[in-house]
Amino acid sequence: MSDGPAARRGPGEPRGGVRPFSIKTKLGALVVISVLITTGLMMIAMRTETELRFITVFSMIATLLITQFVAHSLTAPLDEMNAVARSISHGDYTRRVRENRRDELGDLAVTINRMADELAAQDRQRKELVANVSHELRTPIAGLRAVLENIVDGVTEADPETMRTALGQTERLGRLVETLLDLSRLDNGVVPLKTRRFEVWPYLSGVLKEANMVASARAGIASGSGSHTRTDVHLHLDVSPPELTAYADPERIHQVVANLIDNAVKHSPPHGRVTVRARRGPHPESLELEVLDEGPGIPRSEWHRVFERFNRGAVTRPHGPGSDGGTGLGLAIARWAVDLHGGRIGVAESERGCRILVSLPGLPSVPS
Repeated sequence: MSDGPAARRGPGEPRGGVRPFSIKTKLGALVVISVLITTGLMMIAMRTETELRFITVFSMIATLLITQFVAHSLTAPLDEMNAVARSISHGDYTRRVRENRRDELGDLAVTINRMADELAAQDRQRKELVANVSHELRTPIAGLRAVLENIVDGVTEADPETMRTALGQTERLGRLVETLLDLSRLDNGVVPLKTRRFEVWPYLSGVLKEANMVASARAGIASGSGSHTRTDVHLHLDVSPPELTAYADPERIHQVVANLIDNAVKHSPPHGRVTVRARRGPHPESLELEVLDEGPGIPRSEWHRVFERFNRGAVTRPHGPGSDGGTGLGLAIARWAVDLHGGRIGVAESERGCRILVSLPGLPSVPS
């Protein structure tokens, strides 16, 4: 989708702030011209003593010709838009409307083209999701089937090592299903929040400890849902003041922090460091969270796309050893959980690596 002026205007917003050739202006001009033609012919008839019926016929013909010209200039682009909209409804997102007008129909053409671009992007993302899920489901299912077939055929015994392999494949399936459930929740909109007050230090300490334990348990087994398996990255927690408290939904914040840590670890260099920093926000029980890594960082031109679904980033070889490409849903889910709280999440300036900043509003304001 173009980033030019046309793409940045909102629907119905005139080009350059002025619309000198709007439909209202054209219709007004049509009325004025018709009145002038009729008045002029009447004056000619009074001076030349021409019969009124001839003047009436000439006036009607001239008015109809002008009206036909104006009507054609209005209906022709509508016919084109109708054809493009019909193609879009049939799944063809390649056709576009010509943007050669400076009136409301020109703005409508821009809106239709922008809609076609967004639908094409969503269709491409849906196909990528089907391909990703199909690929990631196939691998653990095939592995689990092979293990079970070997046990049934007597090739191997159901010893603890074999069962651990089967359990690993089952866990991979479970993680992928959980990711798809998160996607379903994201698509369905608002989820009720179970907000409460909690202490930040022990809570985040538990999240980091869980991330380390999960990574250690998965080491040596490739992940099928985008979760990292690296154990060489050090996780550091910085909470100030230590008695800091926050008011939020702990389960949703767990999704935010876990996904941000997972993303930061994947992009960290060997033996890198990921820092989770928590500070008190400007409002009661509000919270400012930061997750910093030492990876290659995110180009500023990509900041607005970081939290899009299925976006895996444009950095060359972005993932460190022991991590896969993932499904591109982690940061989208993090943004969804933050939005549920009415907070903000985004990429912030950093001297090194990537810095994600999360702001949670805390206690709801009581109207005075």
